[in-house]
Amino acid sequence: MSSSSEPQGVRLQKVLSKAGIASRRVAEDMIAEGRVAVDGEIVTEQGRRVDPEQAVIHVDGLRVMVTGNLVHLALNKPRGVHTTMSDDRGRPCVGDYVADHEERLFHVGRLDAETEGLLLLTNDGELAHRLMHPSYNVYKTYLVEVAGPVHRDLGRKLLAGVELEDGPVQLDKYHVKDANGGRVLIEVVLHEGRNRIVRRLFDAVGHPVLRLVRTAVGEVRLAGLRPSALRPLSRAEVGALYKNVGL
Repeated sequence: MSSSSEPQGVRLQKVLSKAGIASRRVAEDMIAEGRVAVDGEIVTEQGRRVDPEQAVIHVDGLRVMVTGNLVHLALNKPRGVHTTMSDDRGRPCVGDYVADHEERLFHVGRLDAETEGLLLLTNDGELAHRLMHPSYNVYKTYLVEVAGPVHRDLGRKLLAGVELEDGPVQLDKYHVKDANGGRVLIEVVLHEGRNRIVRRLFDAVGHPVLRLVRTAVGEVRLAGLRPSALRPLSRAEVGALYKNVGL
């Protein structure tokens, strides 16, 4: 038999099983139930073959990464660590934490040296590009500690917008979580990605930041990840990020 008549691609249920989505039997049920889409079309036939390197596969509306060479990591960046993959001055940097990875990873956006918290690392170029592009409005959540007291109208002002030297900026959400001992802890959400935007925003309203921690990017949360620790993103987290940026 000539090679041109041989079936091309890999059976869809096998691709899903290899990606860790479900066993082949369960994957077959998911296909039959209309829960799997390939290149934007629902697939219900069991014999469908796909090219894992090219096909865009969604399960229950979330993108599934079926190629084995993509890495998506969350790092709880400590204070004093620079957001670079190497530092010619020998300062601690993000690259130190992934030096043992074979893949060429890069950070998604950046946190200044004094800011702590969630930083994503990946070799997934298209996802990283979209996450950093302002047009996709990916929300970031921060805990901001400032000296108190703060005026009760501060939240209203920040939500309405403040003019900075490079243009206006406004928060999407503002919530005072705690006020104790002359310090106030505020949770803020915004989709801006400009350099040091949270610090500059609070400086502009007379409340310089004492401590700043990013706790979430989209649906990915810092949760109980200890400082300096890394963890791989779950399939659900990766799928949610892809959905955030239209992939």
